[in-house]
Amino acid sequence: MRYRASALGSDGVRVTMESGLTARDRVGVQDFVLLENFTSEAAFIENLRRRFRENLIYTYIGPVLVSVNPYRDLQIYSRQHMERYRGVSFYEVPPHLFAVADTVYRALRTERRDQAVMISGESGAGKTEATKRLLQFYAETCPAPKRGGAVRDRLLQSNPVLEAFGNAKTLRNDNSSRFGKYMDVQFDFKGAPVGGHILSYLLEKSRVVHQNHGERNFHIFYQLLEGGEEETLRRLGLERNPQSYLYLVKGQCAKVSSINDKSDWKVVRKALAVIDFTEDEVEDLLSIVASVLHLGNIHFAADEESNAQVTTENQLKYLTRLLSVEGSTLREALTHRKIIAKGEELLSPLNLEQAAYARDALAKAVYSRTFSWLVGKINRSLASKDVDSPSWRSTTVLGLLDIYGFEVFQHNSFEQFCINYCNEKLQQLFIELTLKSEQEEYEAEGIAWEPVPYFNNKVICDLVEEKFKGIISILDEECLRPGEATDLTFLEKLEDTVKHHPHFLTHKLADQRTRKSLGRGEFRLLHYAGEVTYSVTGFLDKNNDLLFRNLKETMCSSKNPIMSQCFDRSELSDKKRPETVATQFKMSLLQLVEILQSKEPAYVRCIKPNDAKQPGRPLPRSPGQGAAWGGAVCIPPPLVPRYKSLCPETWPSWAGRPQDGVAVLVRHLGYKPEEYKMGRTKIFIRFPKTLFATEDALELRRQSLATKIQAAWRGFHWRQKFLRAKRSAICIQSWWRGTLGRRKAAKRKWAAQTIRRLVRGFILRHTPRCPENAFFLDHVRTSFLLRLRRQLPRNVLDTSWPTPPPALREASELLRELCVKNMVWKYCRSISPEWKQQLQQKAVASEIFKGKKDNYPQSVPRLFISTRLGADEISPRVLQALGSEPIQYAVPVVKYDRKGYKPRARQLLLTPNAVVIVEDAKVKQRIDYANLTGISVSSLSDNLFVLHVHREDNRQKGDVVLQSDHVIETLTKTALSADRVNNININQGSITFAGGPGRDGTIDFTPGSELVITKAKNGHLAVVAPRFNSR
Repeated sequence: MRYRASALGSDGVRVTMESGLTARDRVGVQDFVLLENFTSEAAFIENLRRRFRENLIYTYIGPVLVSVNPYRDLQIYSRQHMERYRGVSFYEVPPHLFAVADTVYRALRTERRDQAVMISGESGAGKTEATKRLLQFYAETCPAPKRGGAVRDRLLQSNPVLEAFGNAKTLRNDNSSRFGKYMDVQFDFKGAPVGGHILSYLLEKSRVVHQNHGERNFHIFYQLLEGGEEETLRRLGLERNPQSYLYLVKGQCAKVSSINDKSDWKVVRKALAVIDFTEDEVEDLLSIVASVLHLGNIHFAADEESNAQVTTENQLKYLTRLLSVEGSTLREALTHRKIIAKGEELLSPLNLEQAAYARDALAKAVYSRTFSWLVGKINRSLASKDVDSPSWRSTTVLGLLDIYGFEVFQHNSFEQFCINYCNEKLQQLFIELTLKSEQEEYEAEGIAWEPVPYFNNKVICDLVEEKFKGIISILDEECLRPGEATDLTFLEKLEDTVKHHPHFLTHKLADQRTRKSLGRGEFRLLHYAGEVTYSVTGFLDKNNDLLFRNLKETMCSSKNPIMSQCFDRSELSDKKRPETVATQFKMSLLQLVEILQSKEPAYVRCIKPNDAKQPGRPLPRSPGQGAAWGGAVCIPPPLVPRYKSLCPETWPSWAGRPQDGVAVLVRHLGYKPEEYKMGRTKIFIRFPKTLFATEDALELRRQSLATKIQAAWRGFHWRQKFLRAKRSAICIQSWWRGTLGRRKAAKRKWAAQTIRRLVRGFILRHTPRCPENAFFLDHVRTSFLLRLRRQLPRNVLDTSWPTPPPALREASELLRELCVKNMVWKYCRSISPEWKQQLQQKAVASEIFKGKKDNYPQSVPRLFISTRLGADEISPRVLQALGSEPIQYAVPVVKYDRKGYKPRARQLLLTPNAVVIVEDAKVKQRIDYANLTGISVSSLSDNLFVLHVHREDNRQKGDVVLQSDHVIETLTKTALSADRVNNININQGSITFAGGPGRDGTIDFTPGSELVITKAKNGHLAVVAPRFNSR
């Protein structure tokens, strides 16, 4: 039987319910303990999916935090979010990583007990990111140490350095930790971080020389090539193209869209400076990184005796300089193996395969030992250097465990075996601690409980680590036994020793159907997170991790300061065979478990929602991700009794024992016996719906109580406010009446004095300026200026101006002149270019026609238009004939023939160079402005005008007689375009024009009542036009 617990005491922590049933249906519950079917994995996944769709990536399982990787930044880690979770009880705010961080930190300070946060989950689930967010929270919210925040900066900056040297892109994760990390952060009695220490576990050094397809080597290689300065790369003998290096091309994935190696390089360089790296140390470190790349490019060729010889001399020279070793010694170490037999040293030449193995072994050893040195360097930087700092007895430690996630690849080798064994040990520890604490709680409360079924992975741990019978023991035995031991003999021994184990399977032990999925060199383990098939190829070599003696001697002779620390000469004299990698890893895991057991643990379980590493994709519906949540165990959180307002007997306060008060409250709420159990200090509620119904009733009751409290408070508040306002009003009124009286008396006194001065000044106004009339004269001047300000002319045409006093006549004239100039300036500034052009044309028209032509006054109020014909009214053929000449003005006209004066419709076009007469789609006549001698027009109101051309121009047929309804506008624009303003003749009576070679024509103009244009009997063109009285 499982129950939800609620504490009876007045202190404690409460479970935050969702805001209502609608919200609970949409986003699920914040704590899996509140699920109705809490033992169902399908219900577990569905609740996760609901919350993930709403970008709620955190959910509790009691005190355990489940985190789903969103694969994007949700903007939930700002300083504002940190303050929201700082100093708040665990369940009073929505689930968040910061809630766990703050709870652990407060427990560390108040209880003075060491704490540990265990972050687990499969590869790519977000463990590394969670660790960085925890460190960010402590760096931002913890009080600064007395001597500044150097320790906090080093704690934060150690991450990018370790990620660069220890993380790589895998098929599951673009920033996968290829080593295990446990960090202790030391806090003083004030809660300020004063130091730290990092433990690293099993760096995957085989990645240095080999990567699977789609994977990369460690980040630092690509960061150096992409972001390193040109001078640095030249010194190291490197080029930017990763394809040039054998150790970087095997995965065929040098570029990754989600990784910016260039910017990451800048971060790493800055971080190295923060954690106390000198420039010399940085150069030495980069020399080692470059030497690994050059080692990969060392090639061998076989001589006549099939012995390996180095063929890449250039790479060997770079290695000699970067590692500071003798070139001949290094060459010999790469092609020979030193064997000590009966006290004699023998050099055995290596074949091509052995030489390649020795080269790769050296590259792995150099990189892995450099990584260990780097961790030690960071630890020395994090160690407290203050002699006045408190001793370890007055400090507490907070541990952060970020270790490899469970890995299942298409090809799983020795590294995956060790990584998954580590996950099994941590899962075992998780189960033991969580179930133990839950069992102790039920027993302490005296509640009968029924165990929840779960997979106890102790059987898997025993299979791997059991003495003499475990896989690690068999592997070590096979590595150490004399004779020809191979990976297949190791597999055969496994089959003989653990063939009856239910969680172990090989090709030989499997049934006919299962054999199809198992190779002859593979074995399969049934882990807590699912089945994993391991290939035994390379198990013995990787477990032995042997480095030939002469390679060790060469590295021990290195003058590179880092290499000399990584390869100690004491190794050469130590006759004891070093422990195997698997045994070392098992012992370090046991030590890690002891460390974690000595601390108060907190758990963060990270989940990977999809293998595509894409945001927004929901979790799968099938409960098949055992690797992600196979270890989650429901632990019920305590719940404070805050429901006394629901019962009249317990409201507003309960004076008796808490147990009795809860019993009264439960009876009033109508709980059924099967819905709850009463413990010694807690009530255990079985069904979430009971808790939800109680919570919903409490929300309604709160609203009712809030309304009553608001009403009472508002009444009290406003009455107090009214009384304060009344007292203030009386005080203000008395003060204000006195002030008004004093002001009134002062104003009367001032008025009497002013009138007296004005009267005296008026009497003496005609005398020279003196103290008696100065006030009056100033008043007169001021009054004039103020009146002038109100009566200034509004525009240029307004000539009004106030009459000034005698003393200001000269100043008045100057002001008037300035005012007129200012109005003119403003008017000119306000004229647009179009209006300016219009005024210029009107001015020219006035100059030509004003007082000379009868119909000019009618044209004054009409604006001149830029053109009278649209682009669609002019034939395209005409436009083509004009070529690049733009049309400045176009107007329809009537042309009168030179012989019979027959009217014909035409178009007159003005271009920058000529006047063009157009008939439909044909250019009838073109008169260049140079050949236009003048323009003649009558003084009457007719619309006729004559364009005179040079008689010597053989291309012209003679002068042109035209009629335009807009004659003033047309002639003005023509005169301006042709620069013939002074060549317009306004004639009275008649106009003579050239009708052709040797023939002249005459137009006779006579006034009349209406416009009539006819051919007279004398052969002239007779025009009768009405006269206007406007001239």
